[in-house]
Amino acid sequence: EQGRAIGRYLAENRLIPDVVYASELQRTQRTAELAIKESGVTNPIYTLNMFNEIDYGPDENKTEDEVIARIGAQAIKDWDDHATVPDGWAVDPQEIINNWHDFAEQAAAFDDNETILVVTSNGIARFAPHITGDFDAFAANNKIKLSTGALAIFKHQDERWTIEEWNIKP
Repeated sequence: EQGRAIGRYLAENRLIPDVVYASELQRTQRTAELAIKESGVTNPIYTLNMFNEIDYGPDENKTEDEVIARIGAQAIKDWDDHATVPDGWAVDPQEIINNWHDFAEQAAAFDDNETILVVTSNGIARFAPHITGDFDAFAANNKIKLSTGALAIFKHQDERWTIEEWNIKP
C-alpha cells in the first residue's frame, strides 16, 4: 500500500518519474514497481547497489529494544539526529555521502528537468541532504530519518540542490 500511495502522490503532484532507481533489495524493488505503476508509467527500474541497506552488524534483525540495550538510547538518538554511526555497525558515512554527491552530480549534468525516483532505505536516505552542501543546518531543523513509505523531494536549480519537501507521508 505504501508503494501505491507514493505513486498516487507522484501522479497528483505531477512528479511522474522519468527515471527510477532502487536498491537490490526485494522490498525496494517492489515499492518502486508499485509506485511507478500507480503513477501511470511503466518505466524500467535501474538497480544501484549504492542504495542498498547499510550493515547494522551485531544489531541486524534485532528489535529496537535489543539494539538500545546493546548500544544505548543516546547512540540511537545520535544516529537519528546526526547520522552518527553506532559502534559495531559496518557503515562508512563518507562513502555514502560521496555516492550521493556523485549521483546528484550525474543527475544534474544532463540538466533536462527529469523527475528521478529513488527507492532506498532510511539508513541510506538520511545522508542525501549532504548534496545541498549544508547538512548540519538541515539536521538542526529536521529529523533526518525518513519514515518508511515517506518521500523527500530535491530540486536542482541554479547549480545547487535544495530540499523542497522532507518526510512526506502520502
